Amino acid sequence: MNRLTHIDESGAARMVDVSAKTETVRQATAKGRVAMLPETLALIKSGGTKKGDVLAAARLAGIMAAKRTAELIPLCHPLPLDAVSLELGLGEDAVEISATVRSTGRTGVEMEALTAVSVAALTIYDMVKAVDRGMRIEAIRVVEKTGGKTGDFSQP
Repeated sequence: MNRLTHIDESGAARMVDVSAKTETVRQATAKGRVAMLPETLALIKSGGTKKGDVLAAARLAGIMAAKRTAELIPLCHPLPLDAVSLELGLGEDAVEISATVRSTGRTGVEMEALTAVSVAALTIYDMVKAVDRGMRIEAIRVVEKTGGKTGDFSQP
């Protein structure tokens, strides 16, 4: 069994030393969704919300969040990001969110992709909560990771 990398021998939290790692191109994609009433989805699609363009705001919020991940997650390394992209799609009962983050560095970008999806989802919730308090933020997960010592990872 692998040991937890953010815990030292005495059990204290620590930031992992990545100085000996090789710089490689690393990429991660995370996905999630905000489930809602069909009427709420129709409101987003029509652009009829009082706060403005929900999808544009969520996309920008997700990109900004990815860039600030190290400020939010205590043991994350601050990373120079090469690219952050967010795709937001309107499904039958949800806004589907996908974020892809790429960096050339010594550590992966999974946390940045997860943060981008999470904050985009929270932004959607915030912008339409007045009409649908029952929305659910669901299924936030890493679906793909490439680069680095542990190799590639992919799941649906």
